[in-house]
Amino acid sequence: MKVNDIRNLTTEEIEKKIEEIKEELFNLRFKQANGSLDKPHRINELRKSIARAKTILRERELKKD
Repeated sequence: MKVNDIRNLTTEEIEKKIEEIKEELFNLRFKQANGSLDKPHRINELRKSIARAKTILRERELKKD
């Protein structure tokens, strides 16, 4: 996910998106353990997406203070 796309979402939508990405990441790790993972680079993409979303949430939290 792009940073601008994440910034356009509400805080609740970002939190939901993080949960969805974490679920997908879990499933990919499970496939990797079984040896049936087609796109191993997708794991890194998802990890970075989670980090981006959490960073934006933290920025918003700091702006409130």
